[in-house]
Amino acid sequence: MRSKSAKSSNLLEELQTALSHGTVARRVEALRRVTDLFVGNAVDYSDDHIRVFDDVFQCLVERIETSARALLADRLAPIAAAPPKIIRMLALDEVIEVSGPVLSKSERLDETTLIEIARTRGQAHLKAISLRRVLSEALTDVLVTRGDVDVVQSTVKNPGARLSEGSLTDLVTRAERDDDLATCIGLRPDLPRPHYLKLVAKASLSVRRKLEAAHPELAEEVSSVVQEVAQRVRATAMTKQTEMARALVKSLHEDGRLNEFQVTTFAEQGKFDETNAGLAALAGVAVETAETMMIESRTEGVMILAKVAGMSWPSVRAIIAMREKLSGGSQTDVLALRDVYEALRSSTAQQVLRFHRMQQSTIPAA
Repeated sequence: MRSKSAKSSNLLEELQTALSHGTVARRVEALRRVTDLFVGNAVDYSDDHIRVFDDVFQCLVERIETSARALLADRLAPIAAAPPKIIRMLALDEVIEVSGPVLSKSERLDETTLIEIARTRGQAHLKAISLRRVLSEALTDVLVTRGDVDVVQSTVKNPGARLSEGSLTDLVTRAERDDDLATCIGLRPDLPRPHYLKLVAKASLSVRRKLEAAHPELAEEVSSVVQEVAQRVRATAMTKQTEMARALVKSLHEDGRLNEFQVTTFAEQGKFDETNAGLAALAGVAVETAETMMIESRTEGVMILAKVAGMSWPSVRAIIAMREKLSGGSQTDVLALRDVYEALRSSTAQQVLRFHRMQQSTIPAA
């Protein structure tokens, strides 16, 4: 039985002949044989061997038909030790039948090349990238920014995709107008609770409007059903982290250690659950009532709770800043808000809060 080195030597001689003759048929046949040799023994090759194969592959793929390049890409894509230069060449191919397998499967492809392709190629290439086993935040940022509806949904459905805070904020905002996207985002187990609550609040309003338009005679019943569904979804969204945060705040409150300073500290640290629970305790309302007011797009709910709790403006400003940071929304006019808060009467805040409590009490039990 001939050794591997002998086979490689004979094959290289045949390659030289094929390249010198220059016919497409001989190139394709040589490419097939080289691919067979590499795939069959890929795990045994040293880095030097792989570099030789890399050079040979690059020579052979020049001026050959698309189907042959596509077959090569399909065979090399799953191999972790595939020659890096030919992998990059195939990934950069404008024909998606060639680049697709490599973009979606090859672990040999470096992130710099992936980001370059994501920024410059069309939607088909973006879709292939979105199917990769792992997607970094930098890569998903490009996919979310440049991708069409299909690409974005494919990215969001990918459990290996890491979504940055900026992408999450953008996606939740887009989901207000896209129920399918809202569903995709809502099913992600890593979606932070503030984003999840904002998503549910916006999506439930969208669903209510659609159902009421279709069945105006059932508008009141539909509204109650949607509120009940939203309440149930929110209950299932309760994470262990949220439970621990609420338990901590409850303990502080029962021991008399919960005060405005502590809630402000929670807000400055970006701890949504602790801030919400603390504000609810100081205002004397249910955590769920405070949470509903906290996730509203406008800041009035926060100021109502804070005024009832007797908090000073610096503390209110810290809570508003936390909300804006978590939601990615634009910064508000702090001076104008301060004037509104200072002018707000405690009695007025109490009346508004009673209205919120009444709304909560009319929601059917989950």
